[in-house]
Amino acid sequence: MDNEKNSTNPPLIVAFVADLMFTMRIQNVVDHLGWRIEWIETAVSVNPTQSPEQRERPGESLHGTEGKLFEQITSWQPALLLFDLNNKQIPWRRWLPILKSSPATRRLPILAFGPHEDKETMQTAKKLGANFVVGRSRFTSAMPKLLQKYARMPDHDALAASCAEPLATLAKEGIRLFNQGEYYKCHDALEEAWKQDQSPARELYRGILQAGIAYYQIQRGNYRGAVKMLLRLRQWLDPLPPVCRGVNVAKVRQNAAEVQAIITELGPERIGEFDTAVIQPIEYQP
Repeated sequence: MDNEKNSTNPPLIVAFVADLMFTMRIQNVVDHLGWRIEWIETAVSVNPTQSPEQRERPGESLHGTEGKLFEQITSWQPALLLFDLNNKQIPWRRWLPILKSSPATRRLPILAFGPHEDKETMQTAKKLGANFVVGRSRFTSAMPKLLQKYARMPDHDALAASCAEPLATLAKEGIRLFNQGEYYKCHDALEEAWKQDQSPARELYRGILQAGIAYYQIQRGNYRGAVKMLLRLRQWLDPLPPVCRGVNVAKVRQNAAEVQAIITELGPERIGEFDTAVIQPIEYQP
């Protein structure tokens, strides 16, 4: 892995843990690894209000606690989600299947730990979506090894080498259509470019494609569809360097975030007021 890249953007763990003594242990291990950690100790710390009719599952939720959870997780793009199955303040039985059914978060690995003698709880967590479930004692004794084993981290060296390659002809055509505001038409060329490319930088094409779908949904006045696409594209664009295959990825990310902030403020009732001039063309070196 590229050590310089890792030092400026170290892996992030999001931990749903509330036990004070245990959080200190985890924090010490994470600090030793040179990683970062964000704590979500209770559901209230995510968002304290949510009516039953606002619960949306499966998939991305746009309301209440689950909506705020998706906003935070997709913004952070963590390398690992860590759940303490003993934490009664976190509704993990509801959150695990939601996180694993959403295209925006389902690729994120989930490591859960709980009392090894409670086999039913351990099995339930596995069935609901936890990728890896271990006993609390094993997690405690082998914490550094387990975190390093299960965290999902991009290979920055491979990405850098792949991003140094030229932009595919199909991708150029897709970007040309994108820059003309033909967000629906650009889909096919970008998808085909993605299918034909098996290198790490292929995700550049998927990220631009997702942005195009989001902007097309805005044109159609589909607030929900636009927000969902904007949530999803982070996983494809965030691992990429600022420039990949001549494309100014940093500007694409920044513009997508700006668009998301504006339509979120407008809400579904006023999405028709969105000024499409906010959407910037994709800059790239031919």
